[in-house]
Amino acid sequence: MGSLLLVLLLLLLSPSYPRGGSARRRRGARTQSPGGSSHPPFWVRLSPDFKAVPLGGSVWLNCSSSCPLPEGSSLRTELRRGETLSGPRWVSYQLLDVRAWNSDVHCFVTCAGETRGATARITAYKQPTSVILEPPVLMGSDYTLRCHVTHVFPVGFFVVTLRRGGRVIYSESLERFTGLDLANVTLTYLLPSRPGDFGQPVTCHARLNLDGLVVLSSSAPATLPVPAWSPASKALASTSIAAFVGIFLVVGALSLRKYLLMQPPA
Repeated sequence: MGSLLLVLLLLLLSPSYPRGGSARRRRGARTQSPGGSSHPPFWVRLSPDFKAVPLGGSVWLNCSSSCPLPEGSSLRTELRRGETLSGPRWVSYQLLDVRAWNSDVHCFVTCAGETRGATARITAYKQPTSVILEPPVLMGSDYTLRCHVTHVFPVGFFVVTLRRGGRVIYSESLERFTGLDLANVTLTYLLPSRPGDFGQPVTCHARLNLDGLVVLSSSAPATLPVPAWSPASKALASTSIAAFVGIFLVVGALSLRKYLLMQPPA
């Protein structure tokens, strides 16, 4: 009995005896989950992550990942798909006839049984068909400036600006217009007339800004006209001219008489 107790005591004290804590650690190492260190995380990237496309245009998106051996990739979108190209750890997708204002595109890659994804946003825009500035009209003491911007989309991201001789005289953002259809815009502005404005060129500009993409369209220049003479102004001018001519004739007659008197008698 004493020998048996001694053997059991020696086994318990032996460093090779499987104590409870180390056994749990060994069981944990053998039963790691797929998301543990045996399967390192990987990233998925869809580029570009934002793209503005002219209405009805197309775009290529590249879906790539850091997975060494991807098991598969897929794309989810409401846009019409075109060609597909692929290489090591990447797949490129072509999207056709982009017409929606905002479209989210999702790319998914599966690696070691785990699926991850990335998202890109595609937006469509329409540059103005034309920017037309009507000839300025002087009504009273103000010029009426009227600018037409035709077939634009999306209207709410446009800014219309009027320039006189290269300097901004008026600018208006159209952000209050939230419609997502092609639209025509007319801007009317009253410009107080000044003597120095006569003959100055005026232009109208439509600018679209979509996350750094700037599209600018401009009108042909129009000239500020010289103000027309009113009947009262014409009468005043005629009276002034007649008075000036009368004074000139009187002065001329006096000068001639003085000249004749200074001549010696014949």
